[in-house]
Amino acid sequence: MWIAIGLLAAAVLGAGALVGVVSVARMGQWLKPLLAFSGAYLFALTITHILPEALTLLPATPQRVGYWVLAGFFGQLLLEVLSQGIEHGHVHAPSASEQGRVPLLLVLALVVHSLLEGSILVKGAGSGEVGKHFYALVLGVALHHVPAAVALATLLRLRLGSFRRVWPWLLVFALASPAGLVFSNYLVLEQLLGPAVYAGLLGFVAGTFLHVSTTILFETSPEHRLNWPKLGATLGGLLLALAVNAV
Repeated sequence: MWIAIGLLAAAVLGAGALVGVVSVARMGQWLKPLLAFSGAYLFALTITHILPEALTLLPATPQRVGYWVLAGFFGQLLLEVLSQGIEHGHVHAPSASEQGRVPLLLVLALVVHSLLEGSILVKGAGSGEVGKHFYALVLGVALHHVPAAVALATLLRLRLGSFRRVWPWLLVFALASPAGLVFSNYLVLEQLLGPAVYAGLLGFVAGTFLHVSTTILFETSPEHRLNWPKLGATLGGLLLALAVNAV
């Protein structure tokens, strides 16, 4: 469990630290393929592991899972009004009035999103496919957080003017998913693993994952032209997720 917590936190802090040492142009060169890879990996894991597990938990009323998926999908749409799409690497240049101010609503939206992602990472009896492929899902969440951390660190640096002032807020984001993981595994595990509750949570988070991953995949090829590096990254993410089934 501590490995998972360390990986989730390190992904955010390590990616954020790169903003202080790597140029914007250089960052953009590897960030887009990474977005495509993480989007494909997250999408495939959602389809092959998270949704099937949620449906297995409620065999008599599978349509209830569908309602939660819709709630998560459109809930993420509303959340991105506050986060401004930072979950998938969007950075909007701050206006003069925003200089020197921390975008608290944006950070809050990102933390809520991250907490929900961490809350489904349950390892134990009754967690089914999620527990069986626990670290595959942890990797998916960690990869997804890398471009978000880069975007957050870049935005805060533009607003605050000092990279040193970025670190406390980056740390808040880094601890959000581990906090969700700890809460689910150590505080409410028995209540959470009741079929209706866990199925609803899996469905809701699957909806958010579907929204974020499809947005990433569509945005990496806005002109609908063949781009070999992005195509290779997308196929790599897909194949890695499918390979998890063989482990």
